[in-house]
This record gives sequence, structure tokens and C-alpha cells, in this order.
Amino acid sequence: MDRNLGEVENYANPKTCFFHVFFKAAALAFYILSTLFFNSFVIIFVITVLLAALDFWVVKNVSGRILVGLRWWNEINEEGESVWKFECLDQESLARMNKKDSWLFWWTLYLSAVSWIVLGIFSLIRFQADYLLVVGVCLSLGIANIIGFTKCRKDAKKQIQQFASQTITSHLTSSIQSALSVV
Repeated sequence: MDRNLGEVENYANPKTCFFHVFFKAAALAFYILSTLFFNSFVIIFVITVLLAALDFWVVKNVSGRILVGLRWWNEINEEGESVWKFECLDQESLARMNKKDSWLFWWTLYLSAVSWIVLGIFSLIRFQADYLLVVGVCLSLGIANIIGFTKCRKDAKKQIQQFASQTITSHLTSSIQSALSVV
């Protein structure tokens, strides 16, 4: 019997996976449970937004690069226009990325945004505009990462397709040239 058949793929980067999930869960848990321990909206706002900001930074600068091989940022050019910049690993490295790490990255990215949306709906229903502000800030940070990494992934796929078509075209051209030089 093949040993690999029954084995389950483990996370290749468990520490990165932990911190990728930790700050999301900490921000959500603190927001949900904080009213049990604190009466001050300011404390709840500051700590929840701080945890969400830490999550934003970890996802954007660490876990995105390590878990899915993508990195993005936004710059303002000389004309004052916003320009998105993307980096991705080469095709071979992307193919070697751990599927479980990638799955965790994308699912937690989307699930945390959905969780903030649900909490925002609850804040609306309960007429708590101040808590809706907290949700709005946290949701904005999460959506910024979703947009950045989704654009980056699409850009990476486009680059891979361009590389593949250039390689095929170049190979075909050289084959035709060598065939014609024989004749």
C-alpha cells in the first residue's frame, strides 16, 4: 500500500497560519465579548481597530506572501493617480504552494469579512451607530486586503498566461525557423 495515499497534507507554515487567523479571531472575539467587560465605547473601539489593523498588516505583508505567494501595495504616481502594484512568485513556486495554507488564507479572508457584515447588520438592527463605525473600519481593512489580493491573483494568472503564450510562440517560431533553414 502506498504510504502517501492515507496521509493528510499538513500546513507548511503553521506559525504564519496561526497569526493569519489569530488577529482576525481576536478582533472579532473582542468586539463580540467586550461589552461584557467594558462600559467604555472608546476602549472597545481602540482595541478592536488595533487588532483589525494588526490583522491587516500581517495579512498584507506576511501571510499573503508566505501562504499564497502574493504581495500588493498602492502608490501615488507623479500625476497624483493611485496605482496598484503587484508581486507574485514565479509559476514553478506558485505551483509548489501548500494547498492547505492557500485554502486557509482565502477562506479566512472572506469569512472574516462576512462576519463583520453580519455584525454590522446587528448594529443596524439595534440602532447602534457608534458600533457600526467600529464594524465599518474593520470591514474596510478586510475588504482592502480582499481587493488587493484578488487583483494580485488575477494579475498573477494573466502574467502566467502571457509567459506561457510567449514561450509557446517563441518555441513555435524557433521550430519553424529551424525547419525552414533545413529546406
